[in-house]
Amino acid sequence: MSQTKTPRNVLGGPLETCCTSPMTGFYRTGKCETGPDDIGTHVVCARMTAEFLAFTKSRGNDLSTPAPWFRFPGLKPGDQWCLCVSRWKEALEAGVAPPVILEATHEKALEVVSLADLKRHALPEPFSDVDEIALPDDEKTS
Repeated sequence: MSQTKTPRNVLGGPLETCCTSPMTGFYRTGKCETGPDDIGTHVVCARMTAEFLAFTKSRGNDLSTPAPWFRFPGLKPGDQWCLCVSRWKEALEAGVAPPVILEATHEKALEVVSLADLKRHALPEPFSDVDEIALPDDEKTS
């Protein structure tokens, strides 16, 4: 019998996938799972913004430049990524926190940031990587 429990998100449900393109997560599973080896606690699923990427680079953590030895592709605005919860909190305090996907943010984030703060920065459509929504033909306007 496995001793590992099913990872939960900050809303109490099962932890959903954050992103698979690029493949994210400390363990590169697409989920913001954590464990004893994850010193940075990469548990906040966030959609990158130019402001956040510039902020974190100014703090010595360049997330824009690829680092193949870590299987890290480099990020651009719009990419979703599992962030260190402490970096997200630092960005929150600086007013540049990127939006989060609550269903894909691990419950361990609540040890560092409040659910209220996460909810204030939640994306309205969490898993949509689609820029446009297709409407049925009868709802399209010409």
